[in-house]
Parts: sequence; C-alpha cells; structure tokens
Amino acid sequence: MSETLTLSAELRERAGKGASRALRRDGRTPAVIYGGNQEPVAIHLEEKALARALGTGHFFNSIVELTIGGETVRTLPKDVAFHAVNDRPQHADFLRLAANAEVHVNVPVVFQNEEASPGLKKGGVLNIVRHELELICVADAIPDDIVIDVTGLEVGASIHISHVALPAGARSAITDRDFTIATIVAPSALKSEEGDTTKEG
Repeated sequence: MSETLTLSAELRERAGKGASRALRRDGRTPAVIYGGNQEPVAIHLEEKALARALGTGHFFNSIVELTIGGETVRTLPKDVAFHAVNDRPQHADFLRLAANAEVHVNVPVVFQNEEASPGLKKGGVLNIVRHELELICVADAIPDDIVIDVTGLEVGASIHISHVALPAGARSAITDRDFTIATIVAPSALKSEEGDTTKEG
C-alpha cells in the first residue's frame, strides 16, 4: 500500500495570474482542493516539498494529507501542471477525500519470475501492452503496484486482466472487456527468419 504523504499548505489570499506568478517567484506552487461536495479552496505550497513528493514515483497513487492552518485535509493528487521549459511544478489539483471514499487511480504493473518463463528463456520477449492498470480502490488501500508472475509462460502466451488477482478493495475500472496486459512474443529475428521461409524464390 502506498504511504501517506504530508504537505504543509497555506490559503491563497488572492487569485489570478499575477498573484500566481508572485507566489512562484517566492518558491511557492499555487494549488486547488476540490470535491467532496464542498467549495474549492485555493492554496499554495512549497515548491521544493511538492517536487520531493513528486520524486517518490508514486505521488499520484498516494493519499496526500494537506495541513492548512492546523487543519488536515485528506486528498488524492489529480493533476500537476509543469513549466514547458524548466519542468518546475506550476499548479496542482487535489481531490478532497471523504471517509471510506473510492478513488480512480493508475497503478504500475511489475512482472516477476521472468527467469521461470520457458518462453522468455528460449529468447522470447515480454511485450508489455499496459505499464499501468486503471483501478478503483478504497482510498486507504491503494496498492503501490500490481505484481504479475510469468512463471511457466511460453511464447504466444497472453496475460489478461482476468488472470490477475487484484488486492482486496481494488477492482478494474475497465469492465467491458478482458483486456491484454502483456504477451510473450517470439524475438523479431526469429520472426523474420520464419517469414523468409514462406517466400518463394
């Protein structure tokens, strides 16, 4: 389960582009907290602290507790806009979480036991179709990643969402099809050799 991140924030006194530019000059990043049937709240937070949180690699599937004037607001990061040239965070959106809320998150996929796949040992290639899974999870139980075991898989094998045991409290956001997550394919050199044998001349 992803750890809870904590960031200190302050209410924004003024809105508008000029005020936002002034905040950024002071090393602050403007942000908004919305959702939960409440009015949006304009805040700003320390740019360096936000950058550190982004650097964890799981910022977007972690609960972020924003402390504002002694009050703590549980949120889920939804979007961060970056500067086109220097990649500094320019603005962030946080979704307010109610107790026992379900959230829509993208969770990375990790493959294990590749050395135990006969197809990969023969020179096959793990072709990853989806590096992340769209899941609906209880906010307090967002997984860090989804581990998929490829033990015993041969060339030509496909891994679909129906083959994956999702953790308790999580389900696929895509329900209308049994989509492919990865396949084990023959190496391209082998494919081209097979193709040559079918040509005449």
